[in-house]
Amino acid sequence: MEQTLGNGQGARQCFGGTHQAFKGFLANHNPFSGRAWTGGFSMQAEDVIDGDVVAATGSEFESGAHLAALVEGSDDAIISKGLDGIITSWNPAAERLFGYSAADIIGRSILTLIPEERQSEETAIIDRIKSGERVQHFETVRRRKDGSLVELSITVSPVRRADGTIIGASKIARDITERKAVEARLAHQAERLRHLNRAAQLVSQDLDLERIVQAVTDIATELSGARFGAFFYNVLDEKGESYQLFSLSGAPRDAFERFGMPRNTAVFDPTFRGEGTIRSDDIRLDPRYGQSEPHHGMPNGHLPVVSYLAVPVVSRSGAVLGGLFFGHDAPAMFSAEVEELVEAVAAQAAVAMDNAHLHEAARVEIDARTRAEEQLQLTLAEMRHRVKNTLAMVQAIAAQTFRETPPAERESFEARVRALSAAHDLLTERHWGKVSAGDMIERALDAFEKMKPGRINASGPDAELPASRALLAAMALHELGTNAVKYGALSGDTGTVDVQWDIVNQVGRDRLRLRWQEQGGPPVAPPLRTGFGTRMLERALRGQGGSAEIEFRPDGVRCTLDFPT
Repeated sequence: MEQTLGNGQGARQCFGGTHQAFKGFLANHNPFSGRAWTGGFSMQAEDVIDGDVVAATGSEFESGAHLAALVEGSDDAIISKGLDGIITSWNPAAERLFGYSAADIIGRSILTLIPEERQSEETAIIDRIKSGERVQHFETVRRRKDGSLVELSITVSPVRRADGTIIGASKIARDITERKAVEARLAHQAERLRHLNRAAQLVSQDLDLERIVQAVTDIATELSGARFGAFFYNVLDEKGESYQLFSLSGAPRDAFERFGMPRNTAVFDPTFRGEGTIRSDDIRLDPRYGQSEPHHGMPNGHLPVVSYLAVPVVSRSGAVLGGLFFGHDAPAMFSAEVEELVEAVAAQAAVAMDNAHLHEAARVEIDARTRAEEQLQLTLAEMRHRVKNTLAMVQAIAAQTFRETPPAERESFEARVRALSAAHDLLTERHWGKVSAGDMIERALDAFEKMKPGRINASGPDAELPASRALLAAMALHELGTNAVKYGALSGDTGTVDVQWDIVNQVGRDRLRLRWQEQGGPPVAPPLRTGFGTRMLERALRGQGGSAEIEFRPDGVRCTLDFPT
């Protein structure tokens, strides 16, 4: 084998033109075997072992010293060893990485660098090297001189003689500790987000307060690594009075129940006031601990608490909904990261609890309205019954009183009472609120339509009337209909009545304007005196801020009613 290199082309030729032989030279060429490489040229290990040698120029490989400079300047550890595992070369990067100088390590077994539990890896690597395989980017752990472990990515290639015989292995080792730390942080953050997303999904899908607080307690206890966790929270009873409940995780319920609810002691008070998180590596050393009677610390038989974490759960309104409390019997178990994690869960819990409270308030409101509606229906039914009884009594009294009067007058009075009863029925159905003008007019004219079918035409827009106006309009239409049947268009066989209504605005206020027009009946002449119905109509309308205009035209009566809606 040629022992000197004149240029890059010679470097390829002296190893029979093979890349592997060139690698073998770097690891085992006689001028450097058994000692450290020296030089000052900075390159990566791949440039030396796995780079494209063809690109090298004569000036870079002018002598063996230049070639050694490439290996010496590598930022990765480059080590060569025989098939027996004995280290034969060691560059400065290897010394920086492992802490051994070349004098310390050359001639010793590569197992010096491998932890006992991983030494089987070396056997597997040598077996692959002997078969001519190359091991690429194998991630593992090795031991430094000071005993510390370092995470590495290793690439191992066979070293051959010019005739192709494998005589050893060249190894590149790159420190990946920082990369692994970044990966671990990212994995930890991903796991943290997974837990938070799980917590958010669990609490956002439920509106039951008890299930929400139990889920929050379980999740936060798991994430914090606490021995036990508790969630003390405030609820309101049906009277609006506040009382406290709690959920537990990691401990039986009787572990707390026999000690009663926590009081606003110096330790608990900041949490229940929402002043912020309290985290203590050893709560027994906190100056606030043990200041309150009667126990002056943990009661006898209480779960042991050394590490302590308490996080308030605060509503969007600023009201304190409760507090999450965690304990551990060992010191310094809750880190700042755990604190942030539990605070995030507490924030999600607050939103979920706000939603649960809103849901419960809506349910209570709906129940209250349902009960009120049922009570209103009972009241209206009772009132309807009593009004009908009263009107029936009025009819009975009138029948006795008017025994000596003409039947027509008695019938007229009873018809008015029936019209009043029908109007009351409609108003009762509408809870004595506003009613449709169309419904009211239809109901008021129903008796006349049955007497003279198809001869009354009614039309107008949708409009609503308050109860008092609707009752007045019904009575007015009854009087007009009665007169039409007795004297007007409905007294014969051919006359008709048109009823039209509209909503007009006067001086910024809506008014109902109703027009009654008869045609086709007998000729009409103004009455010699004003009847009871007309007087009642005019007075009632004036009392409601309305008016009535009646015209006795020869071709038929016309009446315009006008009153505020």
